[in-house]
Amino acid sequence: MDKFIPVCEPMLAGNELNYVTDAVSTGWISSAGKYVTEFEKQFAAYSDCKYGVAVCNGTVALHLALVALGIGEGDEVIVPTFTMIASAFAVCYTGAKPVFVDADPNTWNIDVIKIEEKITPRTKAIMPVHIFGQMCDMDAIQALADKYNLLIVEDAAEAHGATWRGRKAGSCSHVGCFSFFANKNITTGEGGMVVTNDETIYEKLKYYKNVCFPMNGVRNYLHNDIGFNYRMSNVVAAIGLAQTEKADEYKAMRMHNNELYRCYLADVPGICFQNILPQAECVSWMNTIVLDPALYGHTKDELIAFLRENNVDSRLLFNGMHRQKSLLDFGCDCTGEYPVCDMLTENGFYLPSASSLTEDVIKAICTLIKNFAK
Repeated sequence: MDKFIPVCEPMLAGNELNYVTDAVSTGWISSAGKYVTEFEKQFAAYSDCKYGVAVCNGTVALHLALVALGIGEGDEVIVPTFTMIASAFAVCYTGAKPVFVDADPNTWNIDVIKIEEKITPRTKAIMPVHIFGQMCDMDAIQALADKYNLLIVEDAAEAHGATWRGRKAGSCSHVGCFSFFANKNITTGEGGMVVTNDETIYEKLKYYKNVCFPMNGVRNYLHNDIGFNYRMSNVVAAIGLAQTEKADEYKAMRMHNNELYRCYLADVPGICFQNILPQAECVSWMNTIVLDPALYGHTKDELIAFLRENNVDSRLLFNGMHRQKSLLDFGCDCTGEYPVCDMLTENGFYLPSASSLTEDVIKAICTLIKNFAK
């Protein structure tokens, strides 16, 4: 490749500059301002939810959701071991313990068949993570939650606009949590959102995110609970509103790019993609491949190095939560075998995934991968 291709870069092709300029020129640059309110309203509606609460990143969105649901010390939350560590850290912040479940070998999401064996009297919630933009089997997870009277917190950080049987990510649970990091389909650079259809939960989310100022809006500087300053600024929300206006367009671009990768790499032995279930609409946050070195003829690391030599960037996949010293030191049970997660970590990586990628660039990347195969 003549030009360096990053693994991802944001697409800012709408009203971002106009809205940010308006926020700055009018002086509304902190957490008060019309763009925060409108972004919350529009993104919640996009997610088929009544309420949205904008926060400063996706990790605190998860933490805020757990706090609003009353999760705390002595509790357990079921979390996939194959996920970004923020999912587990958010549980730890509350004093509760994350309990790990291996990935499904086909979808790479949490293996719902293995969830029940990890449920104990201390289990209070399940946190399904919609890996790479494909929603988990929310019907099966809901059935378990109903059976054991558990809460569900969707980690939809990678799944803006994804659906399960026509239901939007974030709307299939008590609360849904999103990230707007720079590589996400919808981005604000840094930022997050919690969505819900429950008004009581909504009020608690607003209360705890704003250092527990009284819910009646009176600033008497008397605080009855320990709260958090998780507010989003009006400038950041201005970007988010502009992004939400083009959400379906960006979603279609990512999905189309994933289809192109699958097409151009279909005849390359030893390359596997995430299996997309017919019930799901995957929004393809990242174009991820997993190698079988015996069939492909090279290891993941060798292919990554070759692509880098040819100006193509990539990223490694998550290391499992059961491999994390920080979580072991926190007191999490990291024993047991998680073979699917370990296989994904050992053999998988991201290819460039920006919404703005052209077919010519994707074809050129795939040609490099084909030509390197033995």
